[in-house]
Amino acid sequence: QIEAKTSPQSARPSPVRIRKLGHVVIQVSDLERSMQFYTEVLNFRVSDRSPEGGVFLTSVGEHHTVGLFPSKGKDAPTTVKDAVRLHHFAMEVESLDALFEARAYLQERGVPIVFEGRHRMGGHTSIEFLDPDGFQLELYWDMDRTRPDGRSRPIGSGVKGLEASRDNPKPPTW
Repeated sequence: QIEAKTSPQSARPSPVRIRKLGHVVIQVSDLERSMQFYTEVLNFRVSDRSPEGGVFLTSVGEHHTVGLFPSKGKDAPTTVKDAVRLHHFAMEVESLDALFEARAYLQERGVPIVFEGRHRMGGHTSIEFLDPDGFQLELYWDMDRTRPDGRSRPIGSGVKGLEASRDNPKPPTW
């Protein structure tokens, strides 16, 4: 169990204002079977494939609403990271400034932050952190939208840190 620290500054109300649930990433036991289910049963379409073997699916025009990644199997996972599990879910905020404010608030509360910066897939800037049970959550801003022809932005180079994301903006067009 993960305990968030409290401090006198953390007594203020949370500045986090979620606009919508953004995407869910799942580690699955059979990638092809899961991809078939999501595309054939739920009418998602493949928007991208990651070099690490993941598949990104979309249904609403954003780069991805579901991410599927292979696990090493539910019968003999060597670590939790390799298991069949929910990887994370993401929630959109309204601006980069909102991410900076949320990061400061999470830090005040002693919430473990495991990533901050811009992702290569989807091009969004985010903060990823752990809830009290260790589930990974993400606050993000500026997810790429797919083009009307269904194409996604070519894989970019991610950046680590909110400051680096702010100081090195992604190209507006592609």
